[in-house]
Formats: sequence, structure tokens, C-alpha cells
Amino acid sequence: MFDPLWRLALGLLTGVVFGVLLQKGRVAKFHVIVGQFLLRDWTVVKIMGTAVVVGAVGVYALLPTGAVSLHIKPLVWLGVVAGGVCFGVGMAVFGYCPGTGVAACGEGRRDAMVGVLGMLVGAGVFVAIYPRLSAALTAWGDAGKVTLPGWSGAPAWLWIGGLCVLGLGGLAASRWLGGGKRPPINQALPRSARGERRATSGPKG
Repeated sequence: MFDPLWRLALGLLTGVVFGVLLQKGRVAKFHVIVGQFLLRDWTVVKIMGTAVVVGAVGVYALLPTGAVSLHIKPLVWLGVVAGGVCFGVGMAVFGYCPGTGVAACGEGRRDAMVGVLGMLVGAGVFVAIYPRLSAALTAWGDAGKVTLPGWSGAPAWLWIGGLCVLGLGGLAASRWLGGGKRPPINQALPRSARGERRATSGPKG
């Protein structure tokens, strides 16, 4: 039922490292997420894009060794669309994505703790009502367990190579457009939030 202990330990270790990198990359900060939504701070896109590229290379490099395995989920169109909408709305309201929310919990941020608790409750509710939802979710069709290499007939490494080129091109474009500089914290926030931050960061009597 469960993977071998060494594989679970490897997953835990990589998860801890990923969480530390999220924290060091500042994406566990609410104002950075807000700055991304306002198109003023592209830190989130850069870090998550890099994670996708590195993850794709790492997973497919480790597949022949048996250290990892692929668990491909069926492509249920309505589930993907509805899930994407719920995810986007939740992230806009919460101010974190699930991963950065957990990292923010590690920083001791109470708003993130409330949000993560909400995610756990929501996941539990979804599991409870899933038997009644499963038929409705396939109303738009179920494409099965499909992958881009399987769909196109092209080797997986060709897709990964294209992903690497796309990632490097995006990084070069962001440096060219933005000069490679990250906006100051106060510029990534709306004006009202900047005023609140100044009011709360003054000297304490």
C-alpha cells in the first residue's frame, strides 16, 4: 500500500529542502504573492517555473533507477477547469498557494495557518462528497491517463528539452524587460497596504 521507507524518507527530505528554498526565495511572503497578481513582482513565476523545469529533468533522470515512479491522473476536463478556477480564487483570497502557505506556516504566520486549516477541511469535505461528484466531473469527458509524450509520440526528453529552452527564454526575457532587479517590498504592495505597513513598522514606545 505504501512506498518503501527509504523512498518516503527521500520525499520528506526533498520536501523540507523545497520548503526552505521557498522561504529563502521570499514566495512565502504575502506581499510577494500580491505583487505577482498585480504584475509588479515576478518572483513567484520565476521560482515555480524553475521548479517545474528542474523537477521534470530530475524525475525523468531518476525513473530508470527506480528511485521515483509516475502516478498519472486521468485527464478529466471538467475537474481540471473547475479545480483551476477554485485554485485561482482561493489563492487570490488566501494570498498563498498550498505550498507557499505551508512554508509561511513554518515562519509562524497566523493567516497562513488559518488558510492551511481551511485547505485541510476543504480536502476532507471533497473526499466525503467525491462519490456523488465523480459522475458529474466526467460530464465533459475523461481523456484517461494521457501524457504529452504519449499523446504526441515524441520522446519525453524532447519535451523536457523544449521546456528547458522555454524556461531559459522566459528568464532571459524577464531580465531584459526588468533589468534583473526585484522591486522593493513597498512597491510590490498596493498603496493602502504600504500605508498600513508603515504604520505598523514604526518605533514602539
